[in-house]
Amino acid sequence: MDPLSFGSVVKEARAKLDFNKFAKHLVQRVFGYYSLEGDHKFLQMYSNKHLMGDGLVVMTQAMMSNLQNLMLHSFGSGDDQNGWQDDGLFKYSYNIVFRAGYLALFGNKTPTQPEGLEKAKEADRLESDELFYEFRKYDQLFPNLAYGVLGPNEKMEAERLKRLFWNMLSVQKVSTRDNISGWVLDQQQVRAERGMEESMQDRFMFLLLWASQGNTGPSAFWLLLFLMKHPEAMKAVRAEVEQVLRETGQEVKRGGPLIDLTRDMLLKTPVLDSTVEETLRLTAAPVLTRAVLQDMALKMADGREYSIRKGDRVALFPYTAVHMDPEVHPDPATFKYDRFLTSDGVRKTDFYKNGRKVKYYTMPWGAGVTMCPGRFFATNELKQFIFLMLSYFDFELKDPDDKMPDIDVRRWGFGSMQPTRDISFRYRLKF
Repeated sequence: MDPLSFGSVVKEARAKLDFNKFAKHLVQRVFGYYSLEGDHKFLQMYSNKHLMGDGLVVMTQAMMSNLQNLMLHSFGSGDDQNGWQDDGLFKYSYNIVFRAGYLALFGNKTPTQPEGLEKAKEADRLESDELFYEFRKYDQLFPNLAYGVLGPNEKMEAERLKRLFWNMLSVQKVSTRDNISGWVLDQQQVRAERGMEESMQDRFMFLLLWASQGNTGPSAFWLLLFLMKHPEAMKAVRAEVEQVLRETGQEVKRGGPLIDLTRDMLLKTPVLDSTVEETLRLTAAPVLTRAVLQDMALKMADGREYSIRKGDRVALFPYTAVHMDPEVHPDPATFKYDRFLTSDGVRKTDFYKNGRKVKYYTMPWGAGVTMCPGRFFATNELKQFIFLMLSYFDFELKDPDDKMPDIDVRRWGFGSMQPTRDISFRYRLKF
């Protein structure tokens, strides 16, 4: 569909085009969760409260604390951990961002005497790593599970993993933790108050984990890889990171305090914002699906109309329709870190097709009623990860000439794409 016509779908009343019917079917199949009436309304309400505005200030601080624990627990120790370490860039990026996001949302181990805070932090590192290990198994089954085409052995493994996560993320276990986010607590509480069985609330917890962390880690991989592959982008982002730290009187040095990145600091990064947006343009490929609830006509920007029937489905795939449209985004297959910057260095929002301004020029988060309610928190997760990598680590590709990996097309439609293979890199703490 012509991107100039996207509004005919995105803005249509839910009485005619609705996402909920499709979403309910998907979450039942993938997570075993049977939703309440008004589920989407509660998700939107509590996301607005906790993942935007003042709530985002709290979540950004929680994410910062957990990233520091995972990435910098040996900073300044001078031990052998500060030598070069080899890893896969996808594995490393996904692991760190997933685990920090999980801990920020679902809370930390409660310190007990005489073990104290450091033992609790160590327990967080170990437990979150085990969780990620199992999550990746489920993540790899996800496309076939969503399409309903798992083989017999895969079905058994998927059921085993679901039950594992229902147990690990159970309401009873999460309730024993410290620093649980209001986003998780409020959504669990409203379901309990509306009479949902606790076993179904456990399933909802797993859905929240996947919805919040299933895409951010892969996006962190692509973002860091694009920076490593494009020295001019790395130079510009690094300069901006250093400037933001200077303006807040912070400095990374041996024996000094860890830097503290606030929500307000992350609002002063137009270069990094453009780099993130360009990364998502190239690697995020959601499908926006609507169920047709009554016979109707879809009006296109060029005057044409299409008659669609009750029971049909309408789907938009922005990746091919607009992200890769050479008229909207010249040379669309090329990464340009400043594509979303004006000549004055502020965010660019004016993109055109056929001489007309395009409103939906990128759609990595969806649009309309199905736009990702956690997009501001997810963006901050990516930016915090990049800030810490650039500030505290030396890192490089093992083979600078290694080509960009292909996108795994099995995941078309499910958000952030994943690579068909990992890329080897090495990293070390600067101190």
